[in-house]
Amino acid sequence: MKLSTRARYGTKALLEIALHWGEGPVLLKDIAQRQQIPLPYLERLIRPLVQAEIIKSTRGTRGGVSLLKHPKEVVLSEVIQLLEGSIAPVACVDDPNLYPRSDLCVTHDIWAEVKKAMDRVLESTTFEDLVERQKQKWNLKQLKDRQK
Repeated sequence: MKLSTRARYGTKALLEIALHWGEGPVLLKDIAQRQQIPLPYLERLIRPLVQAEIIKSTRGTRGGVSLLKHPKEVVLSEVIQLLEGSIAPVACVDDPNLYPRSDLCVTHDIWAEVKKAMDRVLESTTFEDLVERQKQKWNLKQLKDRQK
């Protein structure tokens, strides 16, 4: 199963905002540049995140976007669900009535297990976790660069 560009870019944008938690609003053009997201696309992604009260948008000279909650309170599953919808690999996992034989279908059971495993990972990952992982990757890269 592939996540859409919308979910991937939305996650990257929120990670960038979370990386600057407590520093004030982050400019959309800076997020777009650092995360290599086209600015017009990012502007469209921000709207549902504001409407869902995950982030707030501030206008003016000190404007930008910022998280409304601490990064440890923003769960990846919430963002993916908002931007992507269901992550079920097939529609009958969410609605067995779509396929009348789902109770007899072994592949249905596998797809349901896949969804549960993905849900478990996404529900247990916060943006604070992603910030920490990102910082670890940066630190490893700096170490490797110094060793060259």
